[in-house]
Parts: sequence; structure tokens; C-alpha cells
Amino acid sequence: MISSTFFFLFSQLGVGMLLTLLFISPRSIGNSFFKFASLTAAIFLGVTLGFNFLFPSPVRESQLPVFFLAASALLTAIYNRIVDAGKFTAALVFLIAATASGLISVAADSLAFTRLMTLGGWDNWMLLLNHLAATALLGSVMLTMVFGHWYLVVPKLSIDPLQRLTKVLIGTIAIRVLTILVSLIALQMEQTIPLAAVLRELMVRQAIFFWPRIIFGVLAPAILAAMIWSTVQIRHTQAATGLLYLAVVALLFGEFFSKFLLFAVNIPL
Repeated sequence: MISSTFFFLFSQLGVGMLLTLLFISPRSIGNSFFKFASLTAAIFLGVTLGFNFLFPSPVRESQLPVFFLAASALLTAIYNRIVDAGKFTAALVFLIAATASGLISVAADSLAFTRLMTLGGWDNWMLLLNHLAATALLGSVMLTMVFGHWYLVVPKLSIDPLQRLTKVLIGTIAIRVLTILVSLIALQMEQTIPLAAVLRELMVRQAIFFWPRIIFGVLAPAILAAMIWSTVQIRHTQAATGLLYLAVVALLFGEFFSKFLLFAVNIPL
């Protein structure tokens, strides 16, 4: 369980950062942030691969996720060197390739996962939907938090990129909540599994995982997102960065408990 949880979280974090980088451009910001962010993403991916080598997942039917994640890490390292040289067009090609390879890894890992409740053949696809949303969510909150610090490095930096990243973060929070609802709807449609029984299992027997998942993964991020947007609107970047710190911690806890629920009740939430 621990090996799969670690692979899920850190691969999604690294790939999500690459995905979010596509929403801003080094032409307007400069390449220093992109070098730092891509290096951070590459480290996340490298640590994930190293941990998987030492502790391979026992609930994965295929090694394709590892192969594509390794390809993503390599492409990210190449991107880091190209963007450092200021060759932004070529760098964008490698960033897209690294992101695509990483997303394929996340998708393959979801489809190869074996510990799921049967939902009319849609169980692994439900997990895929949840994991893609989690990838975008974790990556966007981490990258936005790091970018908030860049106003200390470049004080005259335009507020527009931070506003754009904040919008991306708000959008990913909404999508992640939607995927949770879709999972519950799928349970309701599966007539052999009473939704009331599942909810009772979640809210009572698995309360130690379920309620922190809702508090840290849904309620707290929604409140913090509204506060972050308000501070960005008045160009208070330091306050926004502090709130983003809290959002990173909350969402990491939220997704961590989500993975524990996945193993506890075999349902992606």
C-alpha cells in the first residue's frame, strides 16, 4: 500500500507541475523560474522512480507506468537544459513531450491497478479520471506556490501570471470535486452496491480517512482558493504565497487520505 501511495502522489505531483508550466511562458517571465520548476519536477519524478525500484508496487499488473515516467523524467531533464539556453520554441516541444509521457504514466498506472471495487467495468476508468484530476490539482497548487516566491526574486514581475495560475488552481479544485461526485454517482448507478451502505462505511467505519479527506481535500482548499484570489486581486503576493503554502499542505493531506481510502474501500474518491 505504501509503495503504491508514494508512486501515486509523487508521480502526480511532478507530472502536474509540468502540466501547469504549459499555462505560462518563459518569454514573458524569463527562463530562471522554468529552470527551477522543471528541476523540481524532475527531482520528484526521479525520487518516485528510485522508490519504485526499491519497493515495487504489488498491485500493478504492468510496468508501463514506470517506463513512461522514466521517459518523462528524461525529457524533463532535457527541457531544463534547453530552456536554460533560451531556446524557448524547442523547449516547449520537450515540455509537451515530457507532460504527455507523464500523463500516459498516470493513466497506465490507473488502468493497471488491481485493487478496485467492480463498477460495471468502469472501475479503472473512474480511477483514471480521479488520478488525472489529482495530477492537475497537485501540480497547479505546488507550481503556483513556488511562483509566488518569484516576486521576491523579480519584484517588478507582472501579476498576470500569478492570476492565471490562480485561475488554473481554482479550476482544478472544481474538477477534483466533480470527480469525487462522479465516483459516487457511479456507485449509485451500480445497482448491486447500495450507495447508502457505501456511505455508511465511509462516514463511520472509515471516518478516520474519509472526514480528513473531505476537510483537507475539499473544504479547506475551496476556502483558501477564494482567499488566494482575493489577495492576488489586490496584488498582495506575500499574503497569497502564505495562503498557497496552506493550500499545498491541505491538498497533500487530502490526496494522501484519498489514496488510503482507495485501499480501504477500493473506491477512488
